[in-house]
Amino acid sequence: MSQNNHSFLSSNFHSINCNGKLLDLNLPKIMGILNLTPDSFSDGGKFNNEKSALLHAEKLLKEGAEIIDIGAQSTRPKAEFLTSGEEIKRIGKVISEIKKKFPEALISLDTFYAETVRFGYDQGIDIVNDISGGQFDEDLLNAVSETRLPYVLMHVNPTYETMHEKIIFDDIALKINLYFTKKIQELLERGIKDIILDPGFGFGKKVKDQMKMIDETQFFGFGQFPLLVGISRKSFIYKPLGKSPLDINEETQKLHLRVLKQGAKILRVHDVSEAKKTVDEFLKNR
Repeated sequence: MSQNNHSFLSSNFHSINCNGKLLDLNLPKIMGILNLTPDSFSDGGKFNNEKSALLHAEKLLKEGAEIIDIGAQSTRPKAEFLTSGEEIKRIGKVISEIKKKFPEALISLDTFYAETVRFGYDQGIDIVNDISGGQFDEDLLNAVSETRLPYVLMHVNPTYETMHEKIIFDDIALKINLYFTKKIQELLERGIKDIILDPGFGFGKKVKDQMKMIDETQFFGFGQFPLLVGISRKSFIYKPLGKSPLDINEETQKLHLRVLKQGAKILRVHDVSEAKKTVDEFLKNR
């Protein structure tokens, strides 16, 4: 391991204040995915009623997730577009019921709508996970600032319509960091200080660039902000292999281990038990 890598890995992040609970990110954490959608690409329709959602939340927590990421809108290519009102209707009482049954669980809400953020805050969410960087709803960052919740800032193309258009990058790490620099400044000016960075695997990037992102994970985040990596069941892994999204666990865990070694702090995953084994292996051998 190089000297530079070692200094990055020894960086200490302050705890993230999640609605009054402190999340210590000196050790990696697992964010388990709970899709309340009928059309997500690998698990659509499985958990889109309150009973099945609660059961899946319980499973994610038992397997080792400390954060449950709830999303009501699929953001896969050609997915159905929902309004905020439709998102809120789909979420229903799921957040409040999970909080009631599992008060220790941290809940992040995957949305790009201000109205959904405000609804989620009233229901008890702890983190806002926004794929849009505040670009799809001009009121979104106002809502995050009002709630004082931690904010996941993801790199993505500037509009909903273009978010999956493949961009050709000369230097993808540099381009993403320039985006982060501008957005972080805006967030700090709005009083949003608990910031988590997501380089945006699966959104508008070619396979070779995403593999380069895996290799260059250590360069994201500036050593000042914790990094979330979401590569679970992403097409840049399974399509080149000619496999299905459900048949790439071994390959995914190898990539998870690589990004953990480079300082990633949160893994956003569907398969929590497998990711937990990878995190345990990383902690054992670091």
